[in-house]
Amino acid sequence: MLRSSEREARLKKKERQKVHEITLQPPENGLLVEQLIPIAHEVYAARCELLSSVSRLVNYTAIYTCSLCGEVHVGHPPHKIRTCNVRGSPSSKEHIWVKGGVEHVLPLVESFHLYDRIGRAVSHTEMLEVDRIPAIVELCVQAGFDMAEYPTRRRAFPVYCVAGRIFDFEKRFPKGFSLGKDIDAHGFWHKKKRLDEDTHSIVMHSDDIQGIAVQGMTAWEKMRTGASKLMEKYAVQTCGYCPEVQVGPKGHRARNCKAYKHQMRDGQHAWQEATINDLVPPVYVYHVREQQLGKPLVNELKRYYGMLPAVVELFAKAGAPVEKNYECTMREDIVIPEMDEEKWVV
Repeated sequence: MLRSSEREARLKKKERQKVHEITLQPPENGLLVEQLIPIAHEVYAARCELLSSVSRLVNYTAIYTCSLCGEVHVGHPPHKIRTCNVRGSPSSKEHIWVKGGVEHVLPLVESFHLYDRIGRAVSHTEMLEVDRIPAIVELCVQAGFDMAEYPTRRRAFPVYCVAGRIFDFEKRFPKGFSLGKDIDAHGFWHKKKRLDEDTHSIVMHSDDIQGIAVQGMTAWEKMRTGASKLMEKYAVQTCGYCPEVQVGPKGHRARNCKAYKHQMRDGQHAWQEATINDLVPPVYVYHVREQQLGKPLVNELKRYYGMLPAVVELFAKAGAPVEKNYECTMREDIVIPEMDEEKWVV
């Protein structure tokens, strides 16, 4: 029995010493997944339309955010539910509401832009030298959407993995290629401004608020569905301690994690596979029903209230129908009692 196990161990050792080529499939071999290129264009277009719709609707519907804990409420008046439980909050746990905006409904999640997605990771010393763009835009770029100000390497020939090492036989830069020829020489802020202009290029001149809300709801679902399809092939990493996201097969090496006990890890991130909610976080807010419009939600009845993503709640208030997959969180089937009836509820 011992000799047979020793024999098996020797065979395994010899097998490990052999040089094997591991066949890589797109996009691991550096090539694009052809059938996902149209989806990348659709996701980017849906994001532009979504931001345009939200920027129009925030002028008609009030957005509130707590200045202490960051909780968001869509609509006026803001709720009176006492859930503010952070350092510096009052003993009553009541929120201190201030006016919010688009960035509170659709929070921006950024990622380092990679010129070569299968190249080496961004190091800590390069942290301030590499551009950061919205993570969903970086996902579209890596999946085949080309942006002049954020060039990325498109290979014509695949890379090879031999004995665990990556071999690239293609020239790094084609003849006549200039890495910065399409980039504004005035720096990052001009490039970021141009990206914002492209994002808001879809201008809705219609005053049909319900129509804008319906278009925005469709764009929201299309963006999330398309991004989920892209993430099945194109890896996205997130930190297990903080909300940091990196689009690509591996996370960056910048030591900027500020989560609990980050000193013990020297600020290093703990990378794991991301989900669509890490890439496009839905900020859940309390759902206000039609019969409750104009009345603040009270703390005593909070267990009867439903919740929705802030952007969905914004579109619903403007008249857009809500998808069926949100019915379980809306809790429309639950009857909210009056204050004098609540004590009799079992």
